Amino acid sequence: MTDTPTRLLVVDDEEDLELLIRQRFRRSIRKGEIDFVFARNGQEALSRLDENPDIRLVLSDINMPVMDGLTLLSQLANAHPDIRAVIVSAYGDMENIRTAMNRGAFDFVTKPIHFEDLELTIRKTLDHIHTMEQALRARDHLVTLKSELDVALNVQQSVLPPQHASHPTHDMQAIIIPAREIGGDFYDFFFLNDHTLGLVIADVSGKGIPAALFTMVTQAFLKSAVRNFTSPARCLQDVNELLAENNDACVFVTVFYAVLNLKTGLLRYCNGGHNRPRILRKSGLVEELAGTDDAILGIVPGREYHDSSVEMVPGDGLFLYTDGINEAQNLAHEEFGEWRLDEELGRLTAAEGSETQDIANGVVQAVQQFVGDAPQSDDLTCIALRYKEEA
Repeated sequence: MTDTPTRLLVVDDEEDLELLIRQRFRRSIRKGEIDFVFARNGQEALSRLDENPDIRLVLSDINMPVMDGLTLLSQLANAHPDIRAVIVSAYGDMENIRTAMNRGAFDFVTKPIHFEDLELTIRKTLDHIHTMEQALRARDHLVTLKSELDVALNVQQSVLPPQHASHPTHDMQAIIIPAREIGGDFYDFFFLNDHTLGLVIADVSGKGIPAALFTMVTQAFLKSAVRNFTSPARCLQDVNELLAENNDACVFVTVFYAVLNLKTGLLRYCNGGHNRPRILRKSGLVEELAGTDDAILGIVPGREYHDSSVEMVPGDGLFLYTDGINEAQNLAHEEFGEWRLDEELGRLTAAEGSETQDIANGVVQAVQQFVGDAPQSDDLTCIALRYKEEA
């Protein structure tokens, strides 16, 4: 027995119809699958609908006293648009049946009633109602989910720094394009003191809200670590310990974290499983930054991380990126690749008067032109920095 029977309203002035219907559907009524409410005319039917708001199907005759079936249909369209109506009328009354269909009747059954046909029509109409209600619930769920995604996106964007920063010692341009409404990439830059700049780029496994939440947790842990440790490696080691604790979902994150001394041009960094950034020499040479051979964060606690360093001089640049750039694929499943990235960076760096905006936007445009009509499969993030002069 179902907990809530499907309730139908039968509107007909023939007194013996109620008995016939109850007899025909007695098994379904006993099982609690279906229930019937009866009215003798359209006016009485409207009262029954007010008393039984769970009614979703009305079977109505056309010719009735007080209020006929056609008038009832008009009232249903205005007051109860979610209810489906099936007209029951004599075959010779086809003109009125056509009018009823034009007024929104879902189907019709002719008199004298063939109960097998009536039962089939009821089942078909109820299936339609069920399908429509599922679709409406799915729509409402999607609307709610879209609202939640919008909130999550706003929260995620609120913790990111501005995409462009200009300072006497450096210029910087960041671009982030999620593959979904919200992504698993993030970047950050901040002053540790008057002459030291921190730079972060990271890529969390997975997509959507879970990845976005993990990015924000990672970002918060790192912001806490940089207040306690000057070494990039020591910071990532601390973040790894925190992320690996109770990480039953085995979500992980690749992180590149560097500190740039704006007085000396020394860049100290640690690379936790992330793509290797590029040094853009003012001569136009593009150099791949040496790795530190450190692992991704969040999976194995107790790992030791290592620092490395490189000298930058005024006019040199730095390009950080996630694998959404080099692994971007076109319709032929070819990857953009690091060699295309290096070629594009070389061209952009050598261009006279090129700014960080030109470099970041140029790389993104090159990737998008290469991909063409292929769907974006991963978040795309990059940062272009130029070291201008000593602090």
